[in-house]
Formats: sequence, structure tokens, C-alpha cells
Amino acid sequence: MKVIMDAQAISRSLDDLTERIAATLPDGTDFAVIGIRSRGEVLAQRLAGTLAQRLGRTFPCGTLDITLYRDDLNEPKGKGQPQVRTTEIVFDINDKIIILIDDVLYTGRSARAAMDALIDLGRPKAIRLAVLIDRGHHELPIQADFQGRSIDVGPEETVRVRLTEMDGTDQVIVE
Repeated sequence: MKVIMDAQAISRSLDDLTERIAATLPDGTDFAVIGIRSRGEVLAQRLAGTLAQRLGRTFPCGTLDITLYRDDLNEPKGKGQPQVRTTEIVFDINDKIIILIDDVLYTGRSARAAMDALIDLGRPKAIRLAVLIDRGHHELPIQADFQGRSIDVGPEETVRVRLTEMDGTDQVIVE
């Protein structure tokens, strides 16, 4: 196990993401932040807070469960039934710029599933993907619009994001 980001590095990356996202949003832009369960949800809440401070206004923040949109849902993995949780988007996404947040971009399949789920909820003006870690090796033509850090790890390695709200600590590790 190798720690590649500690709590301070994650905080700096989120501050940097906040600045880059805010710079792309013209004044008065109608936008919302939506996190992919589960760690994307936590990152979205953090980014929503820093964006609200930076921009001096509030905006909607929601959580998206993509379980039923995954293309590996029926693959036999011996892990039992997938756990479907709630999507918590209590606002209209039509004509909004959606900042979609995930912790790690790897193959692109989670991002694709999230976009499919969002399109079923309405028609956003645009969807922009922000990730804490882009580890490369994408299988689909999906790129992050905003990334905290890009790392090069082999396909046999696992990148794990640990966040205080869920794991008791902030760090990114490679196993």
C-alpha cells in the first residue's frame, strides 16, 4: 500500500478544482453539483461548500445512484446482489450545467452510467465531469473536464479514496 495523497493534498486538490470550476462558470450561470455514490457524493458536498463560498451564492447539490445503469450489473462476480440506494436530486436538472463528481476515473464506465442516469432525469444544458483522481486506462472515450490529480498506475493496481466522512481519514492509496 502506498499513500499518494494525504489530507492536505486532497484539500489542496479540492481548492484547485473549486477555482477551475468557478472560472468556467459565467456570472449567473444556472448550475448544480451532483456526486456519484458513494465517495463522489462526499466530494460533491465538499465542492458545493467551497464553490458557494467562492461564488457567494448557493446552488443545488444532489446524489446519484448508478447501480441500475452499470453495464456489469449482471456479471457473475460472487459478491451477491448489488445494493441499490436512492438518488437524491430534488431539483430540476433541465437547462442546468451539471458538475458531475466522482472520486476516481478509470475505465469511464461509471461516468457513462451516471450520464445515462442523468439523461433519464431530464435534459441538462451540459454535463461537466470532475474527478479527484484520473488514473488513465480509459476503456470509453470519456475524459474529465476537471481533475484533481492524474496518476499512472497499472491495471492490476487499485486506487482507493478514503474520506473522513466515510472512512475516518482523508487519503488516496494505491494497492
